[in-house]
Amino acid sequence: DCILAAEQLKNNPRHKAYLEGVSLRQLQKLYSLLKGHLGGESLAESLEKFRQEETIDPEEDLNKLDDKELAKRKSIMDKVFEKNRKKKDDPDFIYDIEVEFAQDEQLESCGWDVESGEEI
Repeated sequence: DCILAAEQLKNNPRHKAYLEGVSLRQLQKLYSLLKGHLGGESLAESLEKFRQEETIDPEEDLNKLDDKELAKRKSIMDKVFEKNRKKKDDPDFIYDIEVEFAQDEQLESCGWDVESGEEI
């Protein structure tokens, strides 16, 4: 597992002084590229595979994932959220934003919100 190997390397007392300026994510990427190289993949293939592992497919059904993969996807979503989040200290922060959405198209009705003759 590249994540575990990167954590072990970064936390190893012998290497700690040399790896202080290297992020854990960089070490994980390095391990992933080395693993791909040892498996016979080209650099471009390894980079594409790493990029796919670090992004979320909006069409993917997360209900079908095991706990480990789901935790990985949630971690990726948390990172993206934190990167895009506006904080009070940001110069372009606006507290109360009101947005009007265009109603150019006719709205579709759903079966669950149509009143029926039956009362519950």
